[in-house]
Amino acid sequence: MAHTHSGVVRQRRPQLWPTPRRIATLSVHTSPLDQPGTGDAGGMNVYIVEVARRLADAGVEVEIFTRATSSGLPSRVEMAPGVLVRHITSGPFEGLAKEDLPGQMCGFTTGVLRAEAAHAPGYYDMIHSHYWLSGQVGLLAKDRWGVPLVHTAHTLAKVKNCQLATGDRPEPLGRVVGEEQVIGVADRLVANTQVEARELIDRYEADPQRVAVVEPGVDLERFRPAAAGRETAARLAARRHLGLPEQGNIVAFVGRIQPLKAPDVLLRAVAALRERDPALASQVTVVVCGGPSGSGLERPTALIELAASLGVTDAVRFLPPLTGDALPDLYRAADLVAVPSYNESFGLVALEAQACGTPVVAAAVGGLVTAVRDGVSGVLVDGHAPDDWAQVLGALLHAPARREALARGAVGHAHRFSWERTASGLLAVYRDVMTEHRERIAAELALVDCL
Repeated sequence: MAHTHSGVVRQRRPQLWPTPRRIATLSVHTSPLDQPGTGDAGGMNVYIVEVARRLADAGVEVEIFTRATSSGLPSRVEMAPGVLVRHITSGPFEGLAKEDLPGQMCGFTTGVLRAEAAHAPGYYDMIHSHYWLSGQVGLLAKDRWGVPLVHTAHTLAKVKNCQLATGDRPEPLGRVVGEEQVIGVADRLVANTQVEARELIDRYEADPQRVAVVEPGVDLERFRPAAAGRETAARLAARRHLGLPEQGNIVAFVGRIQPLKAPDVLLRAVAALRERDPALASQVTVVVCGGPSGSGLERPTALIELAASLGVTDAVRFLPPLTGDALPDLYRAADLVAVPSYNESFGLVALEAQACGTPVVAAAVGGLVTAVRDGVSGVLVDGHAPDDWAQVLGALLHAPARREALARGAVGHAHRFSWERTASGLLAVYRDVMTEHRERIAAELALVDCL
């Protein structure tokens, strides 16, 4: 079985484990400085940023390597005290899709190795790579530096290809092989949930002893519910701030607009709701917050065109990715948040919404079955049939008392997660890996002495 780290690692050794002084974090295809919700920036960006800050608070320096996408970017940016972002020049600055990046890995790897070479040996205690492209770089850096490699996949090609959205492209064989290489060599694989851990073991034949589960978190200071007794007033204030209808029901979608995230399912569900319950549907506004991404970039207006073809344009509002307090405001403005994705390694949007006291209706896939507690903090829907989604949404919108109960459950469920808890779990993994690494080196040296 995979190890589960919920802030505290299962101790296997009596001795005090070492804590890394400095970690090289690899994020090739997307920068932690990018705004989540558009392009390739999403939950992984949030994860890297929040974890890096908490690790720095714990006294661990973090240097994040990412590809430079503009000639005007400085080579180094201090994102927070103890957290440094390094921009590595590799290939054209603009116009490169994520699918084109494998051809630039030599240049990126060279930049990473040069950064380490400017320091004394042992500058980085370990590497944590995110997504398979970063894992490929991590394999070479691991061998060159003689340090452990921890890898987080975030998404897996074999899983995505089994749950492919309509009209989406399957992941190429090159990615599948690349993932297999990283999974076979990394010292530890960090899975977001037990579901992902099982996928690594069953689909990729990962060694269960090298798989650890560390659940992502949520910023409970930023994403929080309205004060008790002030829920209605806070909802109205948030709607006014965002220019949304003050009356009626709001169902929000937050995320990148691409087939994988399935915002079309929500629009089709509203169209189905108009046939099933026209009186209720006339009071529903769907808010789609995000920007085109992935294969959605090929037809950036596809969702607008779909709304028109379904005859629900009047019920849909489009918002760009939101920053600061605006995103929590949107969650609090909504009666429900929909997460109809075909695949999610976890589903941070669901957790953020619940932390704000808003129930979530989500597809029963991947990490969403962990992020949403069915019947307590929201409702999980099997499949993506618009009629099924219309039925669930309609039942909840007709039942304010049930939504209030789910809202209370949502806050309680979200408080089981925090980025501090995630960072603590990762530190436990790091210590375990470093101990194994040192013991292996000691055993090899002892063997040499015996020869």
